[in-house]
Amino acid sequence: MLKKLLKVSPAQKDRSKTIIVVSGLPRSGTSMMMNMLAAGGVPIVSDSIRNADEDNPNGYFEFEPVKQLSEGQTDWLADADHKAVKIVSALLEYLPAGHHYKILFMERDIKEILASQQKMLDRRNEESKVSDAEMEEQFQKHLENIKFWLARQPSMEVLYVSYNQLISNPDENTHAIVDFIGIPVDEAKMRSVPNKGLYRNRASGS
Repeated sequence: MLKKLLKVSPAQKDRSKTIIVVSGLPRSGTSMMMNMLAAGGVPIVSDSIRNADEDNPNGYFEFEPVKQLSEGQTDWLADADHKAVKIVSALLEYLPAGHHYKILFMERDIKEILASQQKMLDRRNEESKVSDAEMEEQFQKHLENIKFWLARQPSMEVLYVSYNQLISNPDENTHAIVDFIGIPVDEAKMRSVPNKGLYRNRASGS
């Protein structure tokens, strides 16, 4: 189910500097969401440096300067108003005041995320430095902390989007996303993006 976390404050009355942020854990469906927004006609912030590959056949939609948010490199945000940008959840706390952020936070079964990450590492002949159990615990703690923090940010609105439900029922869930971002888009094209054929790392029983 989509869960909407909204906060209203005087600082939010000015919507002239609204930025759409697609966030979540790595491998949680953030690239798919960026693809949906792009298909719907939302301008996106991306440099295409990281090319599509077997792990993300439709592309990553990343923007390299995002990785320097923690170092205070935020000037690029001035040109991101009314655009969508992908920012991993660990970097959300470094977003500066002065903008209004609408955050589409992707949620996915953590065991599926771990399975997806492991396949990516296998393809690159790399090994994880921690066990799945340790990583799952770290992810769970991070999600608890970031959700607690997001609930207290007056400049941020959050819509929690289930990757699993978006794949299984794109029509209903896409409509909620469009309603949340509040800008004109081609909803039919957005709905066409979720692809069950790319849902390759399912939790047991899915």
